[in-house]
Amino acid sequence: MRAEPSVAEEPVPADLAVVPDDVRDAAARLSGVVHRTPVVRSRTLDALAGCEVLLKCENLQRAGAFKFRGAYHALSRLSPDERSAGVVTYSSGNHGQAVALAARELGSRAVVVMPADAPRSKAEAVAGYGAEIVTYDRYRDDRVAIGERIAAERGMALVPSYDHPHVIAGQGTAALELLEDAGPLDALVVPVGGGGLLAGCATIACDLQPSLRVVGVEPEAGDDTKRSLEAGERVRIPVPRTIADGQGAQTPGVLTFPIVRRLVSGVALVSDAEIVAAMRVAFDRLKLVVEPSGATGLAALLAGRLEAVAPGARRVGVVLSGGNVDTRRFAELLALAP
Repeated sequence: MRAEPSVAEEPVPADLAVVPDDVRDAAARLSGVVHRTPVVRSRTLDALAGCEVLLKCENLQRAGAFKFRGAYHALSRLSPDERSAGVVTYSSGNHGQAVALAARELGSRAVVVMPADAPRSKAEAVAGYGAEIVTYDRYRDDRVAIGERIAAERGMALVPSYDHPHVIAGQGTAALELLEDAGPLDALVVPVGGGGLLAGCATIACDLQPSLRVVGVEPEAGDDTKRSLEAGERVRIPVPRTIADGQGAQTPGVLTFPIVRRLVSGVALVSDAEIVAAMRVAFDRLKLVVEPSGATGLAALLAGRLEAVAPGARRVGVVLSGGNVDTRRFAELLALAP
């Protein structure tokens, strides 16, 4: 896949930077609202991976993914007038579901801009939570421009899927919980799309344990963060074509990339086949349903991709970031595994 020209860098205003105390504040605000998802262990998985593995099961989070942490945190920080006017976002599915649920919980209303080919189960969940859906063609249309236009026309607050300080801080609470429950780790493996989860997790994890190696994982077809780290600046790639639909960002975020560049040890890439194999292991051995994007961290571990970026790691935390895949699609994908 050929990368497009680099994206012009803009200085991040000081009031938009995210620091460890922002994640701690988010955790306090989210207490009793989000699920404190379990950390799952398996001797079989340890044997397969060749190390001690601790899985943070965000596939069991409300709305089925880690996204509810950042969405609820961001909406809870809006003023009463802003919540009354409603919110708009753009999302391939999980963030849209999270915003829709958070808006319902907080007495607001939501508009979600979704690709027309988003998984049906995700679109149905967004509608089920009471949000209005506006569709677009992910290969031709600009979802950001559509979201900004709707926000301006309707006087709504725009809540991006990752490039927002309150979203980043909220996502980081997953790593805070993992380290509190599991103790010290050698490496923390986190799926990366636009970078909100990776940036938030790295912010708090590197503060709690400076020696920890934080590793991002992308699908091979969606390697914008890896390319950007290698270039030292944000680059843009064509719209990725991968089963990991939640990791379809074309370029890292303006806010997320400086955090990732400063704190993350590296990014590993996994193939679609390796993702499916990890989904099968999670289901067969752990009885966990994980969507493709949610399985990329586990895929990197099982495929031996971590040795290049976190050599010698013996105690590894992995964020299973989501489980939103319908039964038909899940069966189709697992049928592809050898």
